[in-house]
Amino acid sequence: MTLSRPESSHILTPLPAFSDNYLWFLQNDQQALVVDPGDAQPVLAFLSEHPALQLGAILITHHHPDHVGGVAELVARTGAQVFGPALEKMPIPVEPLVGQQHINVLGLDFKVIDVPGHTAGHIAYFCENAQINGVAAPLLFCGDTLFSGGCGRLFEGTPAQMLASLDSLAQLPADTRVCAAHEYTLSNLRFALAVETDNAALQKYNLACQTLRAQSMPTLPSSIGQELAINPFLRSREISVIQAVQQHFPQRKTNEWNETTVFAHLREWKNNFQ
Repeated sequence: MTLSRPESSHILTPLPAFSDNYLWFLQNDQQALVVDPGDAQPVLAFLSEHPALQLGAILITHHHPDHVGGVAELVARTGAQVFGPALEKMPIPVEPLVGQQHINVLGLDFKVIDVPGHTAGHIAYFCENAQINGVAAPLLFCGDTLFSGGCGRLFEGTPAQMLASLDSLAQLPADTRVCAAHEYTLSNLRFALAVETDNAALQKYNLACQTLRAQSMPTLPSSIGQELAINPFLRSREISVIQAVQQHFPQRKTNEWNETTVFAHLREWKNNFQ
């Protein structure tokens, strides 16, 4: 179901945590939600600076400690309702969610998307109609499944699962804002440039992201359209990526390559990339 666009604009803020996490904080009037609060302190500090705000909801994408470590304290301090993946063990009781379910938070309709791969029960949250920071466009909270220029490691899932998960995200509208959970962009782009040295869009994006980071500014959100142009893990069926992977793993026989083995070897290459 397509909802009408909200009359008022929501404000989206990436709250830095640990060395490279972003806790996505979304607010509208006096209500707010936060995504994957691995640490409660940045959220509590933000709330103390904005005393009129009430944290009403917490969205969790997967069970890793840097995404759930602050949930219990935030619930104890704010009473926020917690939503999380039904197929993963959570630190406290949550509203369990699986793919295709919808939740309404801050007046926004979020569709849940199953994206296993990084973990077995990883989910993402997609809002088709959102006016954020004055700009109307879809919104995606994707945890550690999709990064700008990269994707999550396969700790629990298979290459086939991750490829299918990324395919489901790649089908979202091109202007969808990609709110990944880590500032991994520059390191991801170093690898992407090793895979597709002659990708002009990638070269341009890399320079823009270097400029942002030099000013201590986030490279996120990205967009689905941007990632389709520069992210090797969304481009693993492109001839340029396939050839680069095959050249990097010359020991593989030609008849053993298919889209899943290309993706698996691309991920293996990234795991060992210096």
